[in-house]
Amino acid sequence: MITSSLRKTVQKKNTMIKKAILCVAILLLLPLTIQAQVRINMGNDSPLRKLQIAEMAISNIYVDSVDEQKLVEDGIRGMIEKLDPHSSYMTAKEVKEANEPLQGNFEGIGVQFNMVEDTLLVIQPVVGGPSEKQGIIAGDRIVNVNDTAIAGVSMSKEEIMRRLRGPKGTKVRLGVVRRGIADTLRFVITRDKIPVKSVDAAYMIRPGIGYIRIGSFGAQTHDEFCQSLMKLTGEGMQSLILDLQENGGGYLHAAVAIANEFLSKNDLIVYTQGRRVPRNDYHAQGGGLFEKGKVVVLIDSYSASAAEIVTGAIQDHDRGFVVGRRSYGKGLVQRPIDLPDGSMIRLTVAHYYTPSGRCIQKPYVKGKKADYAMDVVNRLKSGELMHEDSIHFVDSLKYYTLKERRVVYGGGGIMPDYYVPLDTTKYTRFHRELSARSFIINASLHYVDKNRKQLKKQYPSFARFKQEFEIPQSVTDAIFAEAEKQNIKPKDNEELQQTLPYLRMQLKALVARDIWEMSQYFAVMNETNDVVKRALELISQ
Repeated sequence: MITSSLRKTVQKKNTMIKKAILCVAILLLLPLTIQAQVRINMGNDSPLRKLQIAEMAISNIYVDSVDEQKLVEDGIRGMIEKLDPHSSYMTAKEVKEANEPLQGNFEGIGVQFNMVEDTLLVIQPVVGGPSEKQGIIAGDRIVNVNDTAIAGVSMSKEEIMRRLRGPKGTKVRLGVVRRGIADTLRFVITRDKIPVKSVDAAYMIRPGIGYIRIGSFGAQTHDEFCQSLMKLTGEGMQSLILDLQENGGGYLHAAVAIANEFLSKNDLIVYTQGRRVPRNDYHAQGGGLFEKGKVVVLIDSYSASAAEIVTGAIQDHDRGFVVGRRSYGKGLVQRPIDLPDGSMIRLTVAHYYTPSGRCIQKPYVKGKKADYAMDVVNRLKSGELMHEDSIHFVDSLKYYTLKERRVVYGGGGIMPDYYVPLDTTKYTRFHRELSARSFIINASLHYVDKNRKQLKKQYPSFARFKQEFEIPQSVTDAIFAEAEKQNIKPKDNEELQQTLPYLRMQLKALVARDIWEMSQYFAVMNETNDVVKRALELISQ
């Protein structure tokens, strides 16, 4: 018979063994440098021991069963939510989705598509991709995948993408409906790696002036950018407009590599430093593709992180001018900590500083991510996006550019050298309603789908299209008719007339995109873009 004293001794030892096992498991999740620190702090009063006991108590003796995996994830999220706004925890699925556009490729069939009336419409097959090689063309409708219907069954876009994507080398059977052909066509596509472009557009906007727009900074961005630079230089580019508007950032090393193309050897590009992270300087290596020639960088409230590194380096070295509106203001560096199940903690470990020494991180309160996320909305409400004099910097955050000693500021994004207010008259309430409910994109897709061959024949070159094409009145009339069915209409004729010019231009740009590429889309849209127009004025002076 087991005595009460013996029972207590056994229970105590079991508890100690469980704690030791959990402690080892936790240590294995951490990098070696962190493990050493944890071992030092594993005394009876350590916060980690307290966390251990709480987790074991809930998982072992709580009244109801619990999902231990979720319990741990919630605990991690709870800790991180009390930190800065950019530290985060991601599940394995979220990590994969976040990494694909930055890694520069994914595995699938290689088509650009959109959903039209619950059907997948191919906008363009990826050049050289597996679908193009098998004969998929723009305008095709994919109606089933591996004999499962995906059209007319209210299947989510995410589920359709899941069925089309898959490991390289695997096969997928597609049923395709093509205009002018009665029968459903059958294709067997072998999935492959599909490139994801981060350079959205590259073209000659004026004689001697090139335009490059970067959407994000990923693993392949520098290579894409250099290819674009060489292409435009071959076409006579002497000055460059680098568009980083709405660029949310990405890899620091990609930003450093791109800044290197503009700066002289040994010019400081950026440096990072944190409480436990020593200062690390990144310098230009020299031999860049565009060390000479005028440069104008375009930014707005959504230009962040890596985009701000490039902008700050060019501005601080007086290498070029910055045009637009104050950037987002993300001056924090995250280190990824990979966990065994594929999930990840992205932990802020340092600040980064522009060459003049300024940190452009905007103010935040730890644990107040919702308030932080409202910053751009607050800028609109305060009038900052329409009036430069609504922006105020404190003198303690004043810095000077390195060559011309111009005043610049830290502590809240990068202020452009030339401010361009947001023209709110272009975007009427009526237009926002039409756009939000996909009336505009659907109308352009329908129009191109019905008229693709005729348009290509009538406009063999984009130059001719840009000069001559006007969106038919019937297209805008159809949009208004569909909108009215949902009780969406302009409040008066004045709002209608105010909406029409931008709507027609947007439709023309979408048609150009679907017949050619994104460069042609921006070639249309940029002609009335106030920020781009100001950049052209500066370069031409």
